[in-house]
Amino acid sequence: MPFGYSGFLKKKRNCMKEIVLSGIRPTGNLHLGNYFGAVRNFVKMQEENQCFFFIADYHSLTTHPTPSDLHGNVKQVLVEYLAAGLDPEKATLYIQSDVPEIAELYLILNMNAYMGELERVTTFKEKARKQPENVNAGLLTYPSLMAADILIHKAHKVPVGKDQEQHLEMTRTFARRFNRMYKEDFFPIPQAYNFGAELVKIPGLDGSGKMGKSEGEGNAIFLADDPKSIRKKVMRAVTDAGPEKPNQQKPEMIENLFSLLKVVSSSEVLTHFDEQYNNCSIRYGDLKKQLAEDMIVFTEPIRQRIIELSADESYISKVARIGAEKAHESAKKTIKEVREIIGFRSF
Repeated sequence: MPFGYSGFLKKKRNCMKEIVLSGIRPTGNLHLGNYFGAVRNFVKMQEENQCFFFIADYHSLTTHPTPSDLHGNVKQVLVEYLAAGLDPEKATLYIQSDVPEIAELYLILNMNAYMGELERVTTFKEKARKQPENVNAGLLTYPSLMAADILIHKAHKVPVGKDQEQHLEMTRTFARRFNRMYKEDFFPIPQAYNFGAELVKIPGLDGSGKMGKSEGEGNAIFLADDPKSIRKKVMRAVTDAGPEKPNQQKPEMIENLFSLLKVVSSSEVLTHFDEQYNNCSIRYGDLKKQLAEDMIVFTEPIRQRIIELSADESYISKVARIGAEKAHESAKKTIKEVREIIGFRSF
């Protein structure tokens, strides 16, 4: 086979695959909710699609992080993505701010994004209520930046949670608007994607809602948590006094514990505690101990990998550099075409 021909074939095969894109804000450690709700599917997607996974550090500026926190959080997410199974040989892993073309497309899309539609976005209204002293333009135009993230690589599919569905719909609106104004069918109209399966919602340990960073440290089990921390958090999980009659419906706080068992424990363990609950013999202390140990077994290989990768600065820098180069190559082509279509030409 001629030199370089295998690389040509690989690139040709990649061009035939659908493009999938997803980003995450660097706001701290990844937890089991991130893993089961997104990262586990990303690991599968990278085998079948041309995937771009990025760390959205531009987006994080809406909450004004300090420079040291921002850099540390970006590195932490990249390390944990790798530890959880994302492969820089199979997917493009990059940092948003390493691709300046995103900012240029963001500016261009903003020229055709209207105040009224941006102000109606649910997440903007919620953020404006929660942080009235910091209602910045970045919050208002968040959907435009998200659209630029997606359209810069002409993504076909975007894995999104419930809270991002409206943003994706706005990306579709912006793509159609650009196509209508400048060149029909230039941007693909991206679709929501969950790898053909219902998205898993991982509950927190506080008795209600979902697992998340913003709900408090004790609510989430992080991939980097050590065994002692996991046991402590799980044993503090909210429960009730126990069932009062056989086969009674589980209240939300107890259903949450069973939902966590479903994702980290064996079916035998789940059946055992389910039977105990239904015959009113369950001891929540035993259930929590089992849940904690099963969480430790599940997360420990990832935690050890996090420790190894965190110490390998040269490898992490290499992954970020190669990811930036690959993402830049894709973005540069798109922005060049956009500039020509709009009429920006050098004299």
